[in-house]
Amino acid sequence: MPVPSAEFKRALKRLSDKEKETLLLRAARRDAELYDTLCFELLPEVTSETVFEQASDQIHELFAVGATGRLLNRSLTKALQKATKEVARARRITKDKRLEVDLNLFTLRHIFENYTGQFESVYAGFYTSTARLAARTAQLILQNLHEDLWLEYKAEMDDFLQQLHARAKSRSLKFELPRELELPE
Repeated sequence: MPVPSAEFKRALKRLSDKEKETLLLRAARRDAELYDTLCFELLPEVTSETVFEQASDQIHELFAVGATGRLLNRSLTKALQKATKEVARARRITKDKRLEVDLNLFTLRHIFENYTGQFESVYAGFYTSTARLAARTAQLILQNLHEDLWLEYKAEMDDFLQQLHARAKSRSLKFELPRELELPE
């Protein structure tokens, strides 16, 4: 993204309020993410909870609609990639690190409740993507959130990681949680 120059900032200051409003509305019409960011920052009824609800509905829909067809493992992998992009979009809109973790956990819960049978498929793509998401979520919790929050998420994360390690593919893919993510008990 370009960094606004000093000349650009001066030109922006010279604009009247009506011209600024017109310019902002034109930019918001062209960029949906900018529009959502402005709604989040300007409208009091748009909160982190509403962004979470919208993103979780979108993630649920991605798996419901996208997880079909002959090659279910491949379509699940694509749905997981799109869900990860939706989580990143929500994070960019709100700049809330906890929201990102909560949406990742929502995605993992949805996968472990509905699609664990696909982990045993001959194709390892969906299993590998899910394992990476679980490891990344654990890393996000430790790096970005207060250490007390790890206790809130620990039981659920341990369950996800245990289920992943119990699969035969975990031994063939050598999936392990990095040492810095393991906390002493």
